[in-house]
Amino acid sequence: MNPSPPPAARRPATTLLIAAFGTLLVLIDYTSPLTTLSPTAADLGLGSSAQTWVLTGTLVGLAALLLTMGSAADDYGRKRVFGAGAVLLLVSTALSAAAPGPAVFLAGRVLQGCAAAAILAPTLGLIGHVYPPGPGRVRALGMWGASVGLGIAAGPIYAALLERAGGWRTVYWVLSVLSLLLVALTALGLEESRNDRPRRIDLLGVLTLAAGASCLIAGLAEGRHGWGRTPVLLLLGLGVVLLLLFVLAEARVAEPMLDLALFRSPGFVASSSGALFTGLAIVGLMSYLPMALQKALGESPLTASLVLAIWSGLSVVSALQARRLAGRVPATTQVAGSLLLCGIGEAALFGMRPDGSWVHFAPGLVLAGIGSGVLNAALARLAVSSVPADRAAMGSGANNTARYLGSALGVAVTLAVAGQATSDRGPRYALAAGTDRAVLVAAALCGVGAAVALWARIAESRGTAPAPPTPQPAGPPADGGAVDGSPSAAVSRG
Repeated sequence: MNPSPPPAARRPATTLLIAAFGTLLVLIDYTSPLTTLSPTAADLGLGSSAQTWVLTGTLVGLAALLLTMGSAADDYGRKRVFGAGAVLLLVSTALSAAAPGPAVFLAGRVLQGCAAAAILAPTLGLIGHVYPPGPGRVRALGMWGASVGLGIAAGPIYAALLERAGGWRTVYWVLSVLSLLLVALTALGLEESRNDRPRRIDLLGVLTLAAGASCLIAGLAEGRHGWGRTPVLLLLGLGVVLLLLFVLAEARVAEPMLDLALFRSPGFVASSSGALFTGLAIVGLMSYLPMALQKALGESPLTASLVLAIWSGLSVVSALQARRLAGRVPATTQVAGSLLLCGIGEAALFGMRPDGSWVHFAPGLVLAGIGSGVLNAALARLAVSSVPADRAAMGSGANNTARYLGSALGVAVTLAVAGQATSDRGPRYALAAGTDRAVLVAAALCGVGAAVALWARIAESRGTAPAPPTPQPAGPPADGGAVDGSPSAAVSRG
């Protein structure tokens, strides 16, 4: 008789469902304030700076802890870290729902970012553990990528509808109930997986990365109200210094949280830079677009959310279909091509007019949506395949850290560029002109990201980059290896 498979391998579809559901909740939670910020601010008395922190607070928790949570998940249990994140999401959303004032509400938002980090970091490791390399894993990672787009599409619409029905607090109470469901599903449906030889905690790396990312994002958030102010310059300077110290620490420690040798792998470079430019050029602009539609065109929050759903909804569809490209087009080429397509779509958004219609944005959002879906699926594949098999969650954490640091920077750049425009015809025309500038900058940044991914593809095809060292765990790796047959994928097979 054949030996029975390990428990985790018996129900890979359950693992995928839970991982995708957790990702969906995280993205819904993050994007909900796009349509509920005004009533929330009015009820709690949030000033302009506090309103900035409604979104930024979540990014602080995400960027500060994603890589740390990925490393902890690989070494101490992916289910354990994912489940802790689900519990914290339950507590933090209930805290925001019941908040009596701004301080408690914003504390809840920061904790939601910490919870999101613990949920997102292990997801690709959980999926990679139960799906061996091949078409099944490609399809599973495409479905996970679709959950990212679905969360972005559903979040603003979900929030707008619930705010209409029961007020902004209802948005967070319902999220609390859904988080409780996630806790139950995690306890009953996930099997534990971890490395056979856990690494020691890289305490210096944890502290410098968390503090550096927090200071940098805080500086970017406060900079929207004046870049030359002393607190802004101190936060930005301290953030850069601490992140440099993180790099130095990782280069010297025996068991680093992030092995810098991985950057010699073209696949890892494409994964990290692709995630960075996704946040910088795509998430940053799309986070700004609903506000521009409301203030420049006079659209309602619900209409603005539905317009954004053209982009995010199509990203779901294209992510699900991206598996058809596997085996035909290398993942690095997909990253380059999809970033270029997103750039073309964003450039097509140019030409906002206060007397115009949202229909003008539809063609560009269609192109950007198709590109974003392929991009999300390709980045998920590279995040797993471009790192050693026993560091899958670390690869996921590194990928998501780059994405959300890029998102924080992208929102700051978009607002700074858009805010410089003026018009003697009034604020709506100034906002329209600023939006035009922002879409051109975002399109150019997509082009830069595509160029980096193209370089990685050329280096990959020529085999000019040396493979990073593959650790030798005491037992078999937690993950079956690479997703595809690209040279960077071979790195994870050792």
